[in-house]
Amino acid sequence: MNNEQLNRMQSGKGFIAALDQSGGSTPKALVQYGIQESSFSNDEEMYTLVHEMRTRIIKSPAFDSEYILGAILFENTMDRKIDGLWTADYLWEKKQIVPFLKVDKGLAELTNGVQLMKPISNLDELLTRAVERNVFGTKMRSVIKEANAAGIREVVEQQFAVGIQIFKKGLIPIIEPEVDIYSADKTKSEEILKEEILKQLNALDKDVKVMLKLSIPTVNDFYSELMSNQNVVRVVALSGGYSREDANDRLAQNHGLIASFSRALSEGLSADQSDNDFNNTLKQTIKAIYDASIT
Repeated sequence: MNNEQLNRMQSGKGFIAALDQSGGSTPKALVQYGIQESSFSNDEEMYTLVHEMRTRIIKSPAFDSEYILGAILFENTMDRKIDGLWTADYLWEKKQIVPFLKVDKGLAELTNGVQLMKPISNLDELLTRAVERNVFGTKMRSVIKEANAAGIREVVEQQFAVGIQIFKKGLIPIIEPEVDIYSADKTKSEEILKEEILKQLNALDKDVKVMLKLSIPTVNDFYSELMSNQNVVRVVALSGGYSREDANDRLAQNHGLIASFSRALSEGLSADQSDNDFNNTLKQTIKAIYDASIT
């Protein structure tokens, strides 16, 4: 584990850029960027186009460690290069931005009001490769749709079980049990979720470190108790479908909570923009997210 990166994640100012759209969400990300599905005919062409998009974001002068602490990558992005360097090495060596890797394989079917992670069949091999690529940490997502206590407990138990396996490989896991922002009982789900997370945290050895990525809570500062836990490096927020402006407004009401946005980060960017327009749009977006993250 890189202690300089750990210290940066624990105490640095800024937010985490989520650049981890995978197979299912990549076409949507490209369409949002102005590249239609007719522009590619297979996965390799699609991933090449999305890597070009991510490379443009990462290499932009607006994508700067003054505002951005870390970046979450998809496996395919980790295994590609920018200017001759593996993407994770480029992020750290050229930008001083801490690299993370999305490791989950998507969501299982809805059961007990939740969607667990699908089995990660190649996890050990993937983690070994991540260590070789100088990745600092990982991220994995589950979804909570209803305030079902049994379902939420199962989500949290699965997340922490995999998280401990990741930590033992020398990486810091970002545990992400997302509460659907459109859930009719979102507040109750968050109450159950926090209770289950605290149970798992209290059972950890004191040297185990995790990060938490959570939906922006309905009740402001609801996750303050999690932020002060000795096992938690940082608590970050996903935008969850909120517009950038709405997500920033909500984030600013939660002291100590920092952003880890994907859709909200790339909103307004287009393949057709000139470099000047692209960089200015990205700069404004990054500054707005940063301002909301340092309250």
